[in-house]
Amino acid sequence: MSTRPPNHHGDITKTSSVNMTTMTTTKTKAAAKAGTNAAPKQKTQMHRRSRTGCYTCRLRRKKCDEGSPMCTACKHLGLCCEYKRPMWWSNNDMRRKHKDDIKMIIKRKKLSEKSSHTIQTSINTPPGLSHSLPTSATFSDPLDRNRSASIDSHFGFNFNSPQNVQDFTPFATPQINLNGGEFIFPPFSPYEIDMKTERQIFINDVPTLRESTVSTFSTYQTPPPPGTILPSFPLEGEWTEQVFSERRESLTEETFNANFFDFACDPAMASSQVAIELDEGDQKLLDHFVQHVLPTIFPILESNQHGSISSELVLPSLANNKGYLHCCLSIAAQHFKSTTGIQSEEIDNDIMRHRYATITWLCEALNRDENHQPILDATLGLIFFQCIVGRPEDTLPDIPWHQHFQAVVSLVQKLDLAGLVSDITKPLTHTPFNMTLTSWIDILGATMLGSSPLFAHTYRNKHLSINNHSLGLRELMGCEDRVMYLISEIACLESLKNQGMDDITLCQHVRGLGDEISNTEINEGTLVEPYNTNGTLSPKQLSKNITAAFRLAARIYLCSLVPGFYPAQPSCMGLVEKLTAVLQLIPSGVNGYDRSLTWVYLIGGSVSVPGSSFRNFFENRVAQLGDVANSGSFGRMTVLLREVWLQYEAILAAAEAAAGTSSSSEAPQQQQQVNAHYVRWREVMQIKGWDYLLI
Repeated sequence: MSTRPPNHHGDITKTSSVNMTTMTTTKTKAAAKAGTNAAPKQKTQMHRRSRTGCYTCRLRRKKCDEGSPMCTACKHLGLCCEYKRPMWWSNNDMRRKHKDDIKMIIKRKKLSEKSSHTIQTSINTPPGLSHSLPTSATFSDPLDRNRSASIDSHFGFNFNSPQNVQDFTPFATPQINLNGGEFIFPPFSPYEIDMKTERQIFINDVPTLRESTVSTFSTYQTPPPPGTILPSFPLEGEWTEQVFSERRESLTEETFNANFFDFACDPAMASSQVAIELDEGDQKLLDHFVQHVLPTIFPILESNQHGSISSELVLPSLANNKGYLHCCLSIAAQHFKSTTGIQSEEIDNDIMRHRYATITWLCEALNRDENHQPILDATLGLIFFQCIVGRPEDTLPDIPWHQHFQAVVSLVQKLDLAGLVSDITKPLTHTPFNMTLTSWIDILGATMLGSSPLFAHTYRNKHLSINNHSLGLRELMGCEDRVMYLISEIACLESLKNQGMDDITLCQHVRGLGDEISNTEINEGTLVEPYNTNGTLSPKQLSKNITAAFRLAARIYLCSLVPGFYPAQPSCMGLVEKLTAVLQLIPSGVNGYDRSLTWVYLIGGSVSVPGSSFRNFFENRVAQLGDVANSGSFGRMTVLLREVWLQYEAILAAAEAAAGTSSSSEAPQQQQQVNAHYVRWREVMQIKGWDYLLI
């Protein structure tokens, strides 16, 4: 298997490159070895899985000690320890096969360690005359029919004679002769296997570094003493019991449907490799997109459905959708520029060249007014991928997201996606993925503009539905669907307020929506950290925590519509403190989920007052993200929040200065003026000319 990871240290647009090829060769040889006394098994303590460990430990959902160049677990098991994202991580089938291979190695390792002692047997004594337990040292390998009996067997076994059909597995139970007290084993003898794994790196087809690891497992298992009641189930044991208990726990914790979405792509393309003819520069951009952008697109969905987005949506679209391909190449160039800090005319030309090609293709396709699904894929990509890449200081010309969204609305109507998800008489087997992504953009995008979502009626019907309420928003972005529907209703209420709704009616609607939000909290239970008892991530608990964060942000958003609202109110400050506590239960850092909570941070942070614990907590989370915090919607939100805080503190400073020169009777009036003129985040965006989609 060969891979070509990108050159992380050079300009992606240069014509020369260093081709890195990793070649892994596995050699298996059967050899009879004398067993050694295994060290007594230590009781292992369950730890929470590190999200910065090697990808092998992450696949196994085990804690990694992050040793260099190999962690202890991989070194012990003879596994390939990879800290850079491997190719198999993004492919569901490859990841499953890799995990099965690791499980087999672990099982064999456990079996080898089962031999707690070895009794030496004379090499000249036939096993039938010895009461000592047979070991791998006293048996030849009967499976190797090419070896000479005089060399590999001292007992003259006839390898050509027919074997009795008996069960022989590593867990096969030996038969006990009660009269003679001897163990009679099946006709196959135990044997040991050496697994040698070699890994060599080629640079420009010149072999350089070679790594080799060897792991040994044995099919021999110490039989029980005479008189032992043998279990009826042959697979019972410490290792298998751990596997089954973890699986039972996973089944009780996990309720998500891995096949929830309909990606509207050719199923034959779902697991195939992408073969696209591109020139050298664009091929580097494509490699960069697949390896560095693709894994960050939908982190919540990936936590539950490993590899589904890449294998079932993005990769087939890259191969079959020219507009989508140009969109992804433009995004790749933009991501490369923002992550490397390279400022060059060449990379800017790549961004604009593919951006222009995407728009041109979309205009031509819309004019033809046919085959709407690929057009919708490309248009949604133009909108959503900008939430992942780029920096606030980007000055290259682009079309605002809400103008692209007008085309999305038209395409959704032509495909009748809203009608499909709303038809209660014909429940869908799979929810259209593009309708779910459209809903996410529509609902939170409406809060950016202070208007009603364009599919608000659909969300209202789904919210009232008893048996068909889900749009897949929980699976896609973590927040339970009904909470998102209520955010849509709050956006509608804000639109009505802007159109002149009277205060009494407004307050009645605020109270009603507040009660609806409370209804979504019924039977939710206490929030805890999103990890199972064995340290693995629980997608179900993660979704509960994310839903709670969105729910509190929705309450803050709703309260901000009440006449006379200001951030220093005790009720608002209490909500911000509760939100801070919930956010602490969501994994942080580069491999965490803070970037999936951009809207939540915006709503809560915009009303956090100086001295609030939220501000220190937020800055700490930004520091944990490192340079990643400066990119995409999260980076734009960070700049916006800091500007809001700066202007709000300027107003407070001016009020304090005025209070120092005024009489005590004027102080309440000045405080009211400060409360009435607190800085709203949307006003700051308008002043700065920012047109962001912060989701």
